[in-house]
Amino acid sequence: MDKDLPTIAKNMKKYRDKLGISQDKLSKIADVTLHTITKIESGATPDPRIETLRKIAVALGVKVDDLLK
Repeated sequence: MDKDLPTIAKNMKKYRDKLGISQDKLSKIADVTLHTITKIESGATPDPRIETLRKIAVALGVKVDDLLK
């Protein structure tokens, strides 16, 4: 895992891997574009909108806080 990645990126990947789902599957469940998921996980979007984070958290079955810390 890349130490330089934002916490959100690392946590998103961790929870996604735990569920065994792809970025594409997560994007569909969260109703967020695949492009957005990819950019957040790669660190290209280190500070996504709270509404986007909320959708992703719900899709992953975690709290927004779990993605941020």
